[in-house]
Amino acid sequence: MTASLPPARTLLLVDDEPYILAALQRLLRRDGYTLLASDDPHQALDILAGQRVDVILSDQRMPGMSGVEFLRRAKEIRPETMRIVLSGYTDLQFITDAINEGAIYKFLTKPWDDEQLREQIREAFHVKEIADENRRLSQALQTANLELQAHVAAQARQARQIETVLGTLQEVLQLVPWPIVGIDEAGLIALANAAADASLGSGEPLLGREAGEALPESLREWLKQPAAMAEQVRHDGRKYRVVYQPMGLHTGSRGTLLALLPCEMRP
Repeated sequence: MTASLPPARTLLLVDDEPYILAALQRLLRRDGYTLLASDDPHQALDILAGQRVDVILSDQRMPGMSGVEFLRRAKEIRPETMRIVLSGYTDLQFITDAINEGAIYKFLTKPWDDEQLREQIREAFHVKEIADENRRLSQALQTANLELQAHVAAQARQARQIETVLGTLQEVLQLVPWPIVGIDEAGLIALANAAADASLGSGEPLLGREAGEALPESLREWLKQPAAMAEQVRHDGRKYRVVYQPMGLHTGSRGTLLALLPCEMRP
C-alpha cells in the first residue's frame, strides 16, 4: 500500500518592508512550506481570493491598511485560514480586540525570536490540519447520516409496499371459495383462508396449529407421503381435486402450499 503524502502547507507572508519579507522567507524556507509573499495587503487579498492558503503571517503597521484590518478581510475570504499578526506592544489593544472577535489566531511581537516564530507557525499549521480533518470527518458523518436516512426511508417505503401487497393478497385469499393451506417446514400451518377454516378446521382457525393434528385424517395421511396422495379425495361429503406445490419458487418461504378444488369423481 502506498503511503499517503502529507498535505501541502501554504504560508502567506505580508509586510510592506521588502527586507522583512526577505528575512522571513530565508527563515521559513527551511521548513518546507510553499511560501507566498506580498508587500501590499490589497494584493495579498487578491492572492487569497485566487488560491488556498493555510496560514497568514502579516505585519500590523502597513500603509493603506493595518494588519488587523487586512486579517479581518482575509477571514471573510478564507475563514479557515490561521491568521497571525506581527506587532509591537503599542498596538496591543487593537490586536486584543481582533483576537476576541476571531479575526486573529495569535500575535507575535517584533523583533521576533527566530525559533519561537518557527515553532508558532508550525503550531498554527498543526491546529489548521486538525480543524480541516474535523471538518472532513463532520462532512463525512453528515453524508453518511443522509445516506442512512435515505436508506431507512427506502426500506420503510418498501416495507409499506410489501405490507400493502400482503394485505391485498390476504384479502384475495379470503375471497377464494376453496380451502387453501400453507404448511411450513416445521409442520405448522402458516397460512389458511376462511374456506380452509370452515371446511378443514370445522370452523376453528387453523393458523399456527400443527398440521398433523388440525387437518382431517385424509390429509394427515397425505402429509406423511405427499407423492402417494390420490389426485382426488372425499371430505365432508364433498369431492376435491388435491393440488399441492412446494413453496419457495418465487419467495424465501419454505414448506408446502395445499389447495382443495371441488370436482366430480367418476363412479
